[in-house]
Amino acid sequence: MRSIKFFAIDIDGTLTLNGNGALNLDALAKLRYLVKLGYKVIFVTGRSSQEAFILSVFGGTTQIAIGENGGVITTSPVEHKLLAKRANCLRGFDLLAKSIKGVSQKPVFPRMTEIVLERAFDLNEGNKILRENDLDLKLVDSNYAFHINEVKVNKGFGLTFLLKKLNINFDEVVAIGDSETDIPMFKQSKFSFTFESSGENVRKSATHLVGGTNGEGLINAIDLIMRGKVF
Repeated sequence: MRSIKFFAIDIDGTLTLNGNGALNLDALAKLRYLVKLGYKVIFVTGRSSQEAFILSVFGGTTQIAIGENGGVITTSPVEHKLLAKRANCLRGFDLLAKSIKGVSQKPVFPRMTEIVLERAFDLNEGNKILRENDLDLKLVDSNYAFHINEVKVNKGFGLTFLLKKLNINFDEVVAIGDSETDIPMFKQSKFSFTFESSGENVRKSATHLVGGTNGEGLINAIDLIMRGKVF
């Protein structure tokens, strides 16, 4: 553990129960313990960075959050670094809403760099339309919603920006997540963990695989790390 300084943690499907937003409190306690030992524990999520920052405050983890799939970094209730432009994504939404039946925004906390949609249409069809119109946008599926992001934006993009600011190296980072949107942050971390219940592509992209669902996988990953079984 001596070389590790930073844990990048997904929220939905990794720290939560049954996808409904409720936290696995035992998993959260593990993260708080890591902070007490001196490690930085940062939430990297498809949710808003404000939600993740609030979770860090009440959860007792490091008070920095990467939200909107890497589009925003929040370091205080009023300090937000925007890495993309929401206006660009709004143009993509207008186009999709005119082109595909069933495209609608999902009621979520306000976003600063993306548009969040209900998972009610074909993702591949939507991406085809965005590409054909040269909007430099993409649709991604967080398992919680569809997100319209600028092409450059992903969790790895936001994580890389933050790591440079904190002067933390690739080989000092552990990433833990469960969905396709977590793969880019796996690529920016020397060690990455996902779960046996994750999709095939996600499992292949992680350096380590553990069992457990509903937050138990996160506990299992941290226990392995703390026992020095993976480094």
